[in-house]
Amino acid sequence: MLFAKYLLLSFMVVQVQGYLHQFQPFLFVNINETAKIQCSSAKQFLAGGVTAQWYRRREGEAPMLIKSCSDNQNVNKVACISEGHNLTLAIYNAQRNDSGVYYCTDSYIIFLTFGNGSTLIVGDSYTTSSWVLPLAPSPHGLLSPGTADLACVVHGVSNPVQISWSISGDLQEQGLTRSLKAKDGSLVFINHISVPVATWTSGKIFTCDVKFNSSGKSVKKIARYIEAPASECSHYIGPLVAGAALLLLVVSLSLVWTLCPSTLGFKPRISASPASEEHQGGILYAHLDFDSWNRNRRTMQRPARGKSVKL
Repeated sequence: MLFAKYLLLSFMVVQVQGYLHQFQPFLFVNINETAKIQCSSAKQFLAGGVTAQWYRRREGEAPMLIKSCSDNQNVNKVACISEGHNLTLAIYNAQRNDSGVYYCTDSYIIFLTFGNGSTLIVGDSYTTSSWVLPLAPSPHGLLSPGTADLACVVHGVSNPVQISWSISGDLQEQGLTRSLKAKDGSLVFINHISVPVATWTSGKIFTCDVKFNSSGKSVKKIARYIEAPASECSHYIGPLVAGAALLLLVVSLSLVWTLCPSTLGFKPRISASPASEEHQGGILYAHLDFDSWNRNRRTMQRPARGKSVKL
């Protein structure tokens, strides 16, 4: 049911832009001020705008009827002001929850026609979690001639924001904006534009300009085309390859010298193990010659010149 309402609203907006026109794409007001949203018609509104109505659409909600200009209900909050071809919706003492996209409508024959919409932003949409990020195609992403797609992401805002693009100082169209609702209730807006690849790669500066409130200040983020770094690093490839080859050669020669020195024409000096030592299975055995030790002992015990030697 909700999808059907959105579809019907979109169809009507496309059909009647030449009939009803709202020339305020964005309208900023401070809290407690009066917001005046204007609509013009190709034909005069009936006396008092009796066939005119105003709808409001918030993010994630279906369009809601705010004011029928034929009734006098809630005139202290909202009122219709009809003057010939112009119709104005006045919202007194505006609050944050009055923010949204407002559409003027009028009955034409048997159809209810809609204007192109005006976005009302009351107060400041900026929060402590707000940030702006431009997204641009990489050099490797431009695989074929045609268009380059850029996007500006505005995260963590409480109400709609105004997003615009400029190319080297020249203001461009607003682009197409999509919205998402985060789990914490904050809003995410993604504004998308397409430009010719030649324009994107020309070195011009693309600026995403986001306005959060009526102060006139905005957050600007810049994106520009940067050529692939392969050409800048190509002159380093030769020395790097030569250095790697030399290092590999040194390591190889070191291994050959350590493991197989005879391969390089050298014969290592092998020192003979002492005769009294044998290596078996990593265990060292020492042979003790007790017979020789006893013979030497008897020799030393022989008397010299008739004197006995005592050990």
